[in-house]
Parts: sequence; C-alpha cells; structure tokens
Amino acid sequence: MKKITSILFLLFSILSFSQIKGTVTDSNGKPMSFVNIYVKDTYISTTSNEEGKYELNLKTTGSYVILYQYLGYKTEKKVVEIEKIAQTVDVTLVEEEIKLNEVVINPNVNPAIEIIKNAIANRKENSKLTEKYNADFYSRGIFRVKNLPKTILGQKLDFFDEVIDSTRSGILYLSETVSKITFQKPDKLKETIIASKVSGNDNGFSFNNAAQANFDFYENYLDFDVKVISPIADNAFNYYKYKFEGSFADENNKVINKIKVTPKRTSEPAMEGYLYIVDESYAIYAVDLSITGSQMQNPALNKLTLKQNYSFNTKTKIWTKNTQTIDFEAGMLGININGTFTHVFSNFEFPQKFEKKTFTAEVLKFEENANKKEDAFWETIRPVPLTVEESTDYTKKDILQTKKKSEKYLDSIDGKRNKFKFTDIITGYSYSNSFKKWSLNYDGPLLSTSFNTVQGWKTQIGFSFNKRDEEKRSFTRIATKLDYGFSENQLRATGMFYHKFNNTNDSYINISGGSAVNQFNSSNPISNSVNSISSLFFKNNFMKLYEKNFVSANFGREVVNGLNLNVGLEYSERKPLWNNSDQSSVKTSDVYSSNNPLAPFDFITPAFEKYNLMKASVNTRIKFGQKYWTRPDGKFNIGNEKSPTLYFGYEKGFSASEKKYEYDFLSGRITHDLSIGNKGDMKLNLKAGKFFNAENIAFVDYKHFNGNQTHITGGDGYTNVFNNLPYYKASTNDSFLEFHAEHNDKGYIMNKIPLLNKLGSQLVLGFHNLSVPDRKPYQEFSIGLDNLGFGKFRMFRVDYVRSYQNGYQGDAVIFGLKFLNIVE
Repeated sequence: MKKITSILFLLFSILSFSQIKGTVTDSNGKPMSFVNIYVKDTYISTTSNEEGKYELNLKTTGSYVILYQYLGYKTEKKVVEIEKIAQTVDVTLVEEEIKLNEVVINPNVNPAIEIIKNAIANRKENSKLTEKYNADFYSRGIFRVKNLPKTILGQKLDFFDEVIDSTRSGILYLSETVSKITFQKPDKLKETIIASKVSGNDNGFSFNNAAQANFDFYENYLDFDVKVISPIADNAFNYYKYKFEGSFADENNKVINKIKVTPKRTSEPAMEGYLYIVDESYAIYAVDLSITGSQMQNPALNKLTLKQNYSFNTKTKIWTKNTQTIDFEAGMLGININGTFTHVFSNFEFPQKFEKKTFTAEVLKFEENANKKEDAFWETIRPVPLTVEESTDYTKKDILQTKKKSEKYLDSIDGKRNKFKFTDIITGYSYSNSFKKWSLNYDGPLLSTSFNTVQGWKTQIGFSFNKRDEEKRSFTRIATKLDYGFSENQLRATGMFYHKFNNTNDSYINISGGSAVNQFNSSNPISNSVNSISSLFFKNNFMKLYEKNFVSANFGREVVNGLNLNVGLEYSERKPLWNNSDQSSVKTSDVYSSNNPLAPFDFITPAFEKYNLMKASVNTRIKFGQKYWTRPDGKFNIGNEKSPTLYFGYEKGFSASEKKYEYDFLSGRITHDLSIGNKGDMKLNLKAGKFFNAENIAFVDYKHFNGNQTHITGGDGYTNVFNNLPYYKASTNDSFLEFHAEHNDKGYIMNKIPLLNKLGSQLVLGFHNLSVPDRKPYQEFSIGLDNLGFGKFRMFRVDYVRSYQNGYQGDAVIFGLKFLNIVE
C-alpha cells in the first residue's frame, strides 16, 4: 500500500508541475556548478548542482524566458514553451567580455572608489527594498572527508569506516531542508520546515535553516565566528582596498561594475574577492568573496568562500538574492574536511507590513512528519537535483541504517566494544546494550586520583546505569561513587538518581545522598588537579574541606518560555575535618596551613562545630526575549544578546540541631553578553544577596566568593571569579554586591598592531568589584591576551591582574587553560 501511495503521489505531482531540466556547460563542454537560473521577471529560481544539472519546476504552462547567470560569463537567455511534460534544455555559457572604462588610463583616478562610495551611500535604500518578505527556501549541506587517518594521537579512528571508501574519503554528512520563511530586517524571522532529510537517519532533523543562511552585505557586519566587515559597510574604507576591473551589460542592459576587493590587513576579519555593483542604483548584482580561518579566529577553518547571485525584476524594480553557496575547507590533527551549503530563495512576496503577531518567540517549527517525507515528495519539491554521488550516499546510508538498527548488528558491535581489557581496571569500562538503549559504566581511578592534605592521596571509582528513550528524548541515570582517602583511611560513598522527563520543558528530578568531602565554597573554586600540584610542589593547600552526610532532592522545569524554576530540599549533617598528611614533592621548611579557612595557623580549632540542618531552596531564571525552535522531539532555546538574563533565589535553613544555625537568604543576579559590532564582545555579571537572622550560622553556610591563589584558571568563568582574592577572605553572612565586567576585542585592536598581529590574539580588559559590610570595596583591574597557542591549537590565555582595597593590594599573572573547568 505504501508503494502504491508513493507511485500515485508521484504521478499526481508530474501532472501538476511542468519541469524544465538540463545541463549547463562552458564552451569546453565542462559542467558548470551553481549557475543562477531563474524565470525572467519572476521569483522562480534554482541553481545547477556540482554536475551542472538543473531542474526548474513550473506550475502552469505557457511561454517562459529562462535566464542562466554565472559570474564571469555572459547571461544566456532561453525562450521555452512549456507543456505538461518535462522538457530538456541544455545551455552553454561563454565568458563575459569585461570592458575597462577609458577613465582607468588615468593612474591618479580609481573609479572603484567612487562606485563603492555610492554603494555605501545607497546601501540603506537598496536594503529597504527587501526589508520585508515571504519566500520559499531550500538548503542542502554536505560535508566530505579526504584521506581520513586511521588513528589520532594513538587512538583508533573507525567511526566512519562504513561510509568512506578505500582511500578513506567520502561523504560524512548530507542533509536537505525545504521551508517557508517570513522575514523582516534586521532579525525578525518565522520559518516553517516543510521537509527535512538527513542521509542515513530517517528520524533526523537537518540543522540547515534560513537564520544560518542570512548573510546580508547591506548590513555593516556579517555574523560568522566574529563580526566580518562588509565591503560596503559604513567603515569599509578602513579595512578594504578596491580596484576597478571593468564592466559589462546584463540582459536588461544595466551596466555591472566588477570590483576587486582586498583587505588592507590580512589579520583582520575582512574578505577578499569580487563584488559586482549595478551602475546608477548601486545595488549588489553578485558577490564572490573569501575569508581565511585565521581572519575569523577559527583555527580549525582553512578557508570559507561565500557566493551570492541577485536577479532583477523589471516589474517590481527590485534586485533579490536568489542563490547562495558557502564552501569551506577545514582541518586539524590530520583530518581534512570540505563542504558546501547550497541555498535557493524563490517565490518572493514583498508585503507593505506584517500583522502584529506575525513574529513570536517561536522562530522555527517543523511541520508534522517533516522528516518522514517519501522520495516521491522530494522529487517534486527539490529545486536542485541530486548529483550521482549524493543519490548514491542516500541509497547506501539508507541500507546501512536499516542494518544498523537491527538487533543482530547492534549486538555484534556491542560484542566488540564490550570486551574487557585488563587496563580497564584503572581506566574505566562500559558495557552497552545499544538495541535496548542502556549501558553500565565503570569509572576507573586513573583520572580521579588526586592529593589534598585532609585525605592525603585519594582515589575515586564510580558505577552508573544509563537508559535513554530517543522518541521521548528522556533519560535516566542511576549512579554511585566510592571515595577513599588513604591518609584518613576512610571510605565514603554517594548515590544519585536522575531522570529527565522530556525535551519540551526540560523537566527533571534528581535525588542523591551519601557521605562526601566538599569544599566550603560549593562552587568548587579550585580543582583537584590544580590543588594537587599546588600542594605537592609549592606546599599551598588552598582547598579547604568538610564532610557532609546528606540526602537531597531537586526538581526543575521550564514553566513558560524563558522562565525556569528549580526547587530543592536537603537534610545534612556537617562535620569538620583536619589535615592528615604533610606529604610534598619538594624539600622545604614551609608547613601546610590548617584546614580551617578562618585560622590557617590554628591546627586545633575547627572552622565550625558539627551540626545538622534542613535546607529548602527555590531558584528561578528568566531569559528575556528568549527565542526557540519547535521540533517533534522537543523545544530548543536560542539565546538573545539584546536582553539580559535574571536569576532570583531564596534559601531557608531550618530544623537545625541548634536554632542559631537557621537562616534566610535572598539572592539575585543579572548577566548580559552582548556584541559591540566588530569591536568585540562584552560580558557583564552583577550579583547581590542578603542574609536574614544569620548572625551565628556556621561558616559552611556563608556566602563564599570565587577567589584564586594558584595563578591558574580555566574555562569561560572569568566573569565569575576574583583572580587575586584569597579564597575565603571576604566570605560573609550579611549582604554583598558583586560585579564583573569583561571586554574581549576579538582582535579589533590587536589586529592593527604590527608584529603583535602575528599572534592572532585577542585583547581582554576586565574589571571586578566586591562590596561587603564593614570592609572597603575590593577591586581588580585586568588586562590580558586570549586565543594564544600554536598553529591551530588556541587554548591559552594570559592576564595581568592588579587589586585594590583601601589602596594597592597586589599583582598577579594568571595563566588560563580553556580545557580546564575550574569554577562552576
């Protein structure tokens, strides 16, 4: 029945649509890919594929003028009479004769300057013509690998062995989407995905969408990894050199000027190539520009090329972008990948205005069964025909997917992966049942062994059970950890149960309990590895610990879009701990400090007395202006840099072993990450809080601030830490105000400084302030360089920090490692 339905659907589609198809070649008979093909004075368009083949679907019969446009070649015009049968129209394009204006003979005059000045002056007016539109959108993405190595850093690389050929080359990823879009400049978008297809995944959703294809040269910046300056931006002459290379007339006898675009400095985010500008209106006719990964500060990327073609409608007098391609080459660790995104915009409508509720927080949604469309449907709706390579990939991966879903295949794969090796005792081991979607995991002690002065050398092993439901996007985890301190001669154990109910509102429940050694600051400001080095080599045991025997439960979910709620309840017994080891790797007369953060030289008095406490907490997060995608398998939230994120929390300590340990605590926080054009990114983090009835609470329950005394930091937590503040110097049980600000120039300044621009680094400026009662405000000023490293490996950062508190306090040099997550 399914096959009969598909045949009937295909037959109906053939009767409903008339098709023009063919091949575009050059004068030497070589196929021409990505030729812009459209019906004159309409918004019906397509492009040729990599084999030069094209298809143009028309809904009515009649006489059509078809135009074939490709940069550097004369536009070809074909008049085609369409009947209810497919017609083949092959086309040969010949090279364009670019004429150089006579004015060029004057070496003191550069006509490109005047053309670009006019293009900049008319930029907003030309942009306004397409500021509101409805359109059909098609996107295809393909990633290929070439000569994939068999191993990387000694590890076997066999993930793709079944999809690559004997030369270890082939297609890694292939996907398509067809959607309808409603857009209003600069960034209001509503997109409905009609069809989505991923090779080898019949339940997959392509990540191709119109928002990621929105590269508008009429805007000042193009949003890649950094803000890339448009060649017709207001400040374009600060970044580009221009050369007039000639002009030609298009099919409407409009003069098209060819301008060569070159960056003034190759270290800056500026593109190189050709820009085609229409005379008189100074609208964009076409774009063919490239940029390197180093210019975009993306070390994995070698080169990216962006091409756009525009067509003119003599009825509406509007130039519209109808085809776009993005080609890229990337490589790292011997893995070389290249890919192409093909985008086709068609059937434009330009309304005067949209209804008020046209644009909502939901910017993208998938129609029901969008990822279940039959091949017959794709044959009628796909504007760019598949190449032989792409068709073969779909067929091969469909067969492979059926094989991979079978219980026999999954059991055979598990059989290989589940083999136990003797070294797994220390490295870890996993046993999986892929068909039933569950796994058992053992975490070995190799990477979880460390040193602290309370436990001495301590090691940890863990066991967990994980099960997932791919249809509901739910997840369950049951786990336990065993922690043994050799100097303490004590074993502690914790256990947890976690369940994520769905992927729509991200509701979850987490129940845990046991006995654990915790840092006084629950944010864990110093990692086990950094503390081990600091202690053993420098006798600086900055980590201060206590024991918590507890049981807790947490529940969280998104209540409405942008508003998340988390509630928690915990009962615990807190016990002080003492140093049990003075081991070190260096011979020195220095002694370790005590485990009491309030009295580092008092080895007898604990920081607090043993006590019990019940804690309840309610925390909310509000993301203003949060946008989201809706898919059948869940809701996916998108950040919004125009609006801040707010956090509010209330925590109550009650039912304590003594009344003095009970308290109330209110807290709030505002974070905002915003882009300042091509001048960099700004991060802001403001925190405030107030304790009530907390005069005699235990030091454990104080508000502790993320200090740093190791000169090492990591991750992206720079706006959540004071890098020259002792860990527990400013802890409070009263009120506090904490502020962090950091600006990363993304190379805006560093790219302009001779010699230093060779580093490819980013200048980072920071300011940090902490205010608590009865103390002068503490402040830090910092200046640093980010994106440091060697070649493609850019994972280091260095900062100089100066601190003040009622006058100068001290200096520090901080080394940042991006792969470390030191502060939570």
